[in-house]
Amino acid sequence: MKQLSAMSATGFEQACAELLARDGFRRPKRVGGAGDLGVDITVRDDEERLLIVQCKQYQSPVGSGHVQKFNGTARPHHGADLPIMIALNGFTQPAIDFAQHHQLILMGRPELKRWAHGEHLYDVLGIQSTTR
Repeated sequence: MKQLSAMSATGFEQACAELLARDGFRRPKRVGGAGDLGVDITVRDDEERLLIVQCKQYQSPVGSGHVQKFNGTARPHHGADLPIMIALNGFTQPAIDFAQHHQLILMGRPELKRWAHGEHLYDVLGIQSTTR
């Protein structure tokens, strides 16, 4: 986790893309940057589901406004089957409440730690897959 904390924002996104590749996701593509419209990584799973991933390396928990913005683009603009927001230092309670209401998947520090230490993303997040 110290390594993830010390990375640049681009490095953090790249590390998440590499973890997705490690887990067998197909064609991970890092697209983050200015004008990314709320997507840092796109990837498909074995069932052809599209994961749209937004990575936040903030020093404090991510607030509801960022989660609302992600919600506004993940499915309507990018066509996400599984919209996932990863935050190095977690989320505020209003952000968590909003995400639950809108069926967004949030990954905070405890889940990120498990994922970085070798658990498959879907196992960490409790996502069902017929091919695993």
